[in-house]
Amino acid sequence: MADAFIYDAVRTPRGRGKTDGALHEVTALSLAAQALSAISDRNGLDTKLVDDVVLGCVDPVGEAGGDIARAAALAAGYNQKVPGMQINRFCASGLDAVNMAAAQIMSGQHDMVIGGGVESMSRIGIGASGGAWPMDPQIAVPSYFMPQGISADLIATKYGFSRDDCDAYAVESQKRAAAAWKKKRFKNSVVPVKDINGMTVLDSDEHLRPDTDMQSLGSLNPSFTIMGEMGGFDAVAIQAHPEVEEINHVHHAGNSSGIVDGAAAVLVGSKKAGKSAGLKPRARIRAFANIGSEPAIMLTGPVDVTEKLFKRARMDFGDIDLVEINEAFASVVLRYLQAFDLDPKRVNVNGGAIAMGHPLGATGTMILGTVLDELERRDKETALVTLCIGAGMGTATIIERI
Repeated sequence: MADAFIYDAVRTPRGRGKTDGALHEVTALSLAAQALSAISDRNGLDTKLVDDVVLGCVDPVGEAGGDIARAAALAAGYNQKVPGMQINRFCASGLDAVNMAAAQIMSGQHDMVIGGGVESMSRIGIGASGGAWPMDPQIAVPSYFMPQGISADLIATKYGFSRDDCDAYAVESQKRAAAAWKKKRFKNSVVPVKDINGMTVLDSDEHLRPDTDMQSLGSLNPSFTIMGEMGGFDAVAIQAHPEVEEINHVHHAGNSSGIVDGAAAVLVGSKKAGKSAGLKPRARIRAFANIGSEPAIMLTGPVDVTEKLFKRARMDFGDIDLVEINEAFASVVLRYLQAFDLDPKRVNVNGGAIAMGHPLGATGTMILGTVLDELERRDKETALVTLCIGAGMGTATIIERI
């Protein structure tokens, strides 16, 4: 099996996913095209060498629909022979896109592929593409469907995380992200977004709230109490997990991932393809895995998939220098730290989605690039990237610096 190497990784800044956000005027197509353009421009890449473009997009409808990967490649000026494919595994779509790119290389069927993701959440509302799982009783009832926020609160209740625990984690995420931006740790990856006139509209993450503290978070009401109590989902959670007597609602906007716009891309190729293009590999994709987990509690998939991945790769946390886990909700990360008794100092060292936001289809690609930059900055070797996924799944990838 051939090795799949990472040659470059870029991302846009994350813009607040509201109508007054800086990226609201920029379509998903333009965001994705600008990420692809940055990959080709930075590397002097002859795009006819690219065998495929795989992009994650969780709500591929309207202007973001119709195979946005192919449209973005054309909009970025890539050779017309470069195909594109849009994929959706909810929050892990961007990481799965890179994994699929790597699989094409490893199998020997392609030589150079770009994996990435895009989401314009200010223009295409979350959940715009609908879905059977929350809507059809045939699947919703037997699988104990509940909104993700209820599942996050169920995790906190079941595993003993208090409101203060979740808020303290959120404050730390904000501090780490603010420090990372101040120290220019993202300068190698973040490319500014420009408008149709070529003017920069955003060059840094817009969602950060660096002044966040326990007092400011303490003033926020839990977001899912009414949904759980009056909507009946607390009863569903307790029915799925009868060991829990009552749901403790601890999550709110300040300790949950932010809704944002953004795009990212990673250039993956074989050793021969990189040499032919005059490129130097930055890392090798060592292993990756996916798994299904319990759909009711939903967000514990990172624990399950990490165990699966380590078994397949014959590794453990003793072999891993840094970890990136998507901060969908504070309890997701707290449960991961608890399950593996991890030192928080090597997990999400530059903050995460609570501080910077979670552009669904792009986040997995973004955090892969973030941890690669950090490995290089610290002169470390290996990292694990993982995300929880709606409907109960998990995706994880291990990369190794070259």
